[in-house]
Amino acid sequence: MEKVIELKDVWVRYGNQTILEGINLELKEPNGLLGIIGPNGGGKTTFLKVLLGLLKPYKGSVKLFGKPPEKSRELVGYVPQYKGFDFDFPISVWEVVLTGRMSHTGFLKKYREEDRKAAEDALKTVEMFQYRDRQIGQLSGGQRQRVFIARALATNPKLLLLDEPNSGLDPHMQDELYRLLDRLKHKMAIIMVTHDLSAVSIYVDKIACLNRKLHYHNSREIPVEDLEATYQCPVELIAHGMPHRVLSNHEGNP
Repeated sequence: MEKVIELKDVWVRYGNQTILEGINLELKEPNGLLGIIGPNGGGKTTFLKVLLGLLKPYKGSVKLFGKPPEKSRELVGYVPQYKGFDFDFPISVWEVVLTGRMSHTGFLKKYREEDRKAAEDALKTVEMFQYRDRQIGQLSGGQRQRVFIARALATNPKLLLLDEPNSGLDPHMQDELYRLLDRLKHKMAIIMVTHDLSAVSIYVDKIACLNRKLHYHNSREIPVEDLEATYQCPVELIAHGMPHRVLSNHEGNP
């Protein structure tokens, strides 16, 4: 079976600072949801950029579907953090999703019927087709996130990468987002990175901890030692909807 992801001893540096250290990861299953948790500044976004081929490691190898990332981009959908997005810009939901087809059409080329069909299917998948003519800035945060996921799905990916997709969403919107990902994970492999431990409590199939080093767990359970090493303090993890480990205070503190 062709491996979805294969990273071997991957190191990444910015200047003299090591961001990722000796990363090894192998995913064989063509579907399922892997949650990668870790603190802010732990290298999660950098990790995704390595998978996308936007950053090259100074050491180690990266393969997606048996090929280097730059030769596998049409197989990958990416939902970044849209912190700098101008929601006052006059662009419709339909136009946003169509831009996801640029990897197939090329920049400034006309969209084909198959591109429009892919955009329509993607919007229907995330249940946002009825909003296709609405301006993106008129949507709620949860609705916008669904549109951005639709943009990634318009590429018909085999692998979907999401960078902190629950950021800025209220609990109800987060729950809707996770239910959507729970449906999508049966059709493709999904990697979601987050610093929110509760986000991975119910819907993920496997978990990895990342803070420069990656601790991959072929299950939904994480040894307490790995959590404490990742967050560098005692933490609380809710697993399977029940308290798995509760350490509310730093060691040595009352």
